[in-house]
Amino acid sequence: MTDGPRIIDRTFVSGRFAVHRPEGLRGWAFAGRRGDHDLNPGTVPRDRLTPAAVLVPLVERASGFTILLTQRTAHLHDHAGQISFPGGRVEPCDERPEDCALREAREEVGLAHDRVDLVGRLDHYVTGTGFEVVPVVGFVRQPFELTPDPFEVADVFEVPLSFILDPVNHRREKYLRDGVERHFYVLPFEDRYIWGATAGMLVNLSEVLRTL
Repeated sequence: MTDGPRIIDRTFVSGRFAVHRPEGLRGWAFAGRRGDHDLNPGTVPRDRLTPAAVLVPLVERASGFTILLTQRTAHLHDHAGQISFPGGRVEPCDERPEDCALREAREEVGLAHDRVDLVGRLDHYVTGTGFEVVPVVGFVRQPFELTPDPFEVADVFEVPLSFILDPVNHRREKYLRDGVERHFYVLPFEDRYIWGATAGMLVNLSEVLRTL
């Protein structure tokens, strides 16, 4: 038996994040984090993790929320060519993960701080490349302008939140690396291949918003 269709608006999203309260940037035990290990039991993180943060932008459209994503340029050192949220390493100027997420969003896609209303955080996400990422969720109000940094960003696009919330779109795939089978989430959208950490965070977002 299921509930009737929910209205996914600011009130609903804010209510979900009012009860979803991950802890601060540092000090978590590994068991309390999400990450590439979710689908790969027995894997362990690196001894040292680099703090990072991303902005999970919920764009308010007349037809409903969308998620703003970027495709990274092919020459970058980390996660080249992959689909990701605006974000990056925590810098000394960032007092909180929120500061890092907003700064990176401005630098990468030109999104102004005053167009973003922060609502909460998803669970920390540990990547196989050694980052501990704090996903910061925010409403993006219209009108807003984007000026992507051509060095870092090859493309900017939006995916309907309704697509993200449908578990049918959360596929699990696998590959062999160094003789070991690795499993990961994929959310294939049109001609886009959303996978890895970004897909894992989107699955976490769907869990937060679909849980009563």
